[in-house]
Amino acid sequence: MNVVAVIYQSGKPPVINGIQKPMKPGGYSDSGADIVFELIKNGIEVVTPVDTPDEQNDYDWVFPDTSEGVENAIKKGATVFWLNTILYEGHVIEKYIGNQISFIGQEPKMVDRFDDKWETNKLLRKEGLSIPQTILIDDINASFPSQLSLPVVMKPLRGRGSQGVFKIQTIDEFKNKLSYILNSEDYGDSIYLEPFLKGQEITITIMPKGKYFIRGEEVIKTSAWCLPPVKRFNHENGIAPYNGVVAVKENSAVLDVNEINTKAIQKVMDECEKAAELLSIKAPIRIDCRADLEERYFLFDLNLKPNMTGPSREHRKNQDSLSLLAAREIGWGYFEFLNNILSQQWSKV
Repeated sequence: MNVVAVIYQSGKPPVINGIQKPMKPGGYSDSGADIVFELIKNGIEVVTPVDTPDEQNDYDWVFPDTSEGVENAIKKGATVFWLNTILYEGHVIEKYIGNQISFIGQEPKMVDRFDDKWETNKLLRKEGLSIPQTILIDDINASFPSQLSLPVVMKPLRGRGSQGVFKIQTIDEFKNKLSYILNSEDYGDSIYLEPFLKGQEITITIMPKGKYFIRGEEVIKTSAWCLPPVKRFNHENGIAPYNGVVAVKENSAVLDVNEINTKAIQKVMDECEKAAELLSIKAPIRIDCRADLEERYFLFDLNLKPNMTGPSREHRKNQDSLSLLAAREIGWGYFEFLNNILSQQWSKV
C-alpha cells in the first residue's frame, strides 16, 4: 500500500568540485506542503510530521531530508518518498534505496552528475543537440573571452532558477558581476558565459516513460515525452524573473496549437525528449530553451527538479508552477498532475 511522505531540503548541499549550489529559502518546504495538502485532499494516504498540521505552516506537512526526518516518516508508516529536495551522491536517502521503499524523483547519482550545467552542456552538445556556445570562467581565467561578443549571459555551474544569472552588456559589468559571483559563498569558484539569445524563450516539461491517465484514458508512453511548451515574457533585463518573486501566470503562457506545430518548436521538443532519454529520467524535468534571431531554438538550462508548487491551500491560489501550466493544457489539474507523477514511483529491491 502506498503511504507517501514528502521530504524537503533542510540544509545547503555539499560543495562539489569547488561549486556550491545555492539553497532556496525554506528548502522547497512550500511546494512540498502544497503537494501534501493536495494529495490528502484527494484521498491519498500521506504522513506528516505533526498530527494536526497548520495549513499555513509549510514545515507541518513535510519531513527534513535528514536521517532523523526519514526515519520519523518511516515510523509513521511511509513507504513512498517524494524527493522534493536537492539530491547529490552521498545524500542520506541513498541508504534507503533497495529497502522496499519507493521514490518519486531522480536518482541522486544522476543528479550529482547532471546538475553541473557545464558538464551537461558538453554531453548534450556531443550528442548533437542544440546547445549555445559556452565558455568557462574562474578566478584564474577571469578575462572576457575573445570567442564571445557582448551581450552575454553569466550563469553559475550549479544554479537554481534565475538566481545568480545575469545579462552582461559591458566589460565593466562583466568584471563587477564576476567579482560578485566569485566572492560570494553561494555559487563556488567558477561560472560560465553563453551568448545572449534574442529570440523567444520557452520552457518545456518532459515526463518519463510510463503509464499515464490523460483525459480519462490510460496511455502508455514508451519513452520520455513533452508537455506543451510554455512561453516566457516580461523579462527583467533579458532574464526571466524567479517565480518566488513574480507568479508564473503573470509572465508565462502555453503556446497555442499553431505555434506548437511549427518546425522550430517540433524540433526543440524532439531534442528535449532526446536529452531526457540520455539522462534516463525517472521524474519530470524542465528544460529552458531560447531562440536566436533566425528562430533556431537552443537548450540552455536543464532543471532536474522543476518547481511543483500548486494552488492547493487558500493562501497560495496563485502558485501554479510552469510545469502545472503545461499540464493543464492536456486536461490535468494539480491533483491529476501529481497523481500521474506519483504513478511513476520507482524502487530497487
